[in-house]
Amino acid sequence: MLQQLLLMKKFSILLLYCLYSSKAGWIDPDTPDIAFETVSHYNGESYKLVFSDEFNVDNRFFHDGYDPKWTALHKNDYTNYALQYYNSNLVKTSNGFLNISTIVEDVSFDFENKDVKSRMTKNYQSGMLQGWNKFCFTGGIIEFSAILPGKSDIGGLWPAIWLLGNLARATYVGSSNNVWPWSYNICNEKLRRQQLISACNSVNHFDLESNQGRGAPEIDILETMAGKGKLINTPIHRPYFSTSLQIAPGNQNYRPNPTEEPMYELWYHHGLEYGENTSLNIFFYGMYLEGSTKDKSYLADAISANRNLYDTHFEHLHLYRLEWVPGSEGHLIWYLDDEFVFRISASALNLTSAILPEEPMYIILNTAMSSTWGFPQPCPEGCPCNCFDCRLQECLCAVPESMCQNFPANFLIDSIRVYQNPNDKNQTVGCSTPTHKSRRFIQAHKNLYMDEGDKEPLRKIAHGGGKCTRNENCGLYGRCSRHECICLNSTHTGPHCLAANGFDDIVWDSDNVITLYGFSISNTLVLLVIALIFGFIGIVGSQYYFKHLKRLKSMKINALVTENDYRYLGSKEEVQSLL
Repeated sequence: MLQQLLLMKKFSILLLYCLYSSKAGWIDPDTPDIAFETVSHYNGESYKLVFSDEFNVDNRFFHDGYDPKWTALHKNDYTNYALQYYNSNLVKTSNGFLNISTIVEDVSFDFENKDVKSRMTKNYQSGMLQGWNKFCFTGGIIEFSAILPGKSDIGGLWPAIWLLGNLARATYVGSSNNVWPWSYNICNEKLRRQQLISACNSVNHFDLESNQGRGAPEIDILETMAGKGKLINTPIHRPYFSTSLQIAPGNQNYRPNPTEEPMYELWYHHGLEYGENTSLNIFFYGMYLEGSTKDKSYLADAISANRNLYDTHFEHLHLYRLEWVPGSEGHLIWYLDDEFVFRISASALNLTSAILPEEPMYIILNTAMSSTWGFPQPCPEGCPCNCFDCRLQECLCAVPESMCQNFPANFLIDSIRVYQNPNDKNQTVGCSTPTHKSRRFIQAHKNLYMDEGDKEPLRKIAHGGGKCTRNENCGLYGRCSRHECICLNSTHTGPHCLAANGFDDIVWDSDNVITLYGFSISNTLVLLVIALIFGFIGIVGSQYYFKHLKRLKSMKINALVTENDYRYLGSKEEVQSLL
């Protein structure tokens, strides 16, 4: 019995260690200790690290099925008059950075429009990295250190880091229809057909709550426009970056004209604050989204500010930060190098009764190109503006001056970290949480989240199997055997064992969750609790047994402790000290 009790004691200690270490499910083991906590620049409250990626391991790729945190897209971008094709080979880690490259190189691909198959060629290729349906968070602080791509005085690139609600997958247009960028939880019959998941729906399926409005709002932490020269009707010059909240419903009663200041009393003004070198973004107030029918068409608003940038932001690392506090008393606050940029309070949205995002949101990093972003507008007289290849003389009138000098352009990200306030119950980690579930909805509509030919929206993460010629190809946590990587433990995964594993510490919504008295409990957690109970019994039992041994020793019955027992108890000296 002594052996069993001692084994249970040791097992309980191991379980406690596992529980402690599991609180770092999304934290990169390369993250320095100093980065495990931060404080809000707004009110000084303490925040704990819940996610990080330091990108210190070189040669990580992010193809579908390669990484537990990220997926690099390999597909065309049909949004925003995009000129680029997303190539997953252009997203990798090197020299301690995440590198999203943009190149000028033709790529041709097939596509289908209204059941008509065609072939398209684009002149530019770039990268998009997204955490859709992998790591999501609701509320907290996100900060990243980055060097912007291209030259500060040459336009044409559109680097961005942004958040999007998990119900929509960026560039998968079908998943966004009547979902992006809704953030509205009131039953309004006039808007019911415009919002796919409306608060007017008394019966919802796929685990969606009744009478709860849902959507996929967008928070733009950074959207950069390079170039040179002052802009009209604003103190902002190029280069600059935009910070934005994009939400629906839009203001039905008034639409400002782009490049003009809005009428103060008719547009968002209460609850907005601007920092130095920051001004209202007068170039984008939102858009009209045409639905499949007229009654499904709707307005979306952008509440946005622009902040000046300089050469240094394209040459050296700078720190970008967003503080997001959900709730009726919450806010969004942007910072650059810890200097205040822009604040939107929850009360600012009273104009339309929209709400600050409460949806689980995921991180997106990309460099796009669009004829609407930094390109000559309007189209110069005499220029056809139907060709945007900077290599061709006949197209130069339609592209920014000297744009070809930008290529190849490298968007370098040194680290990304997410923190949350442990005292704020509205701040959670997970893509499908108890208050905002999405898992079954996505499963039931998975065709909206994948391309033709895909079997699933996301492939299962490979654990080894990558081609190799030597052990170095498999990183520190793998070895090369018969020209394939074998991962030596579960801490690192991917085909070449280069990606630190990542997982939710609490799985709110899965097929392996038990519902007990209204609470969702992971089966894994149940097993851990049971094991801890047995471990506790082991601890108490072993203490009782040692006490009993002391009594036996006083009776001169030391022979009870056999040589075999020392295998479990430790050395004879340790046992004697206990006895």
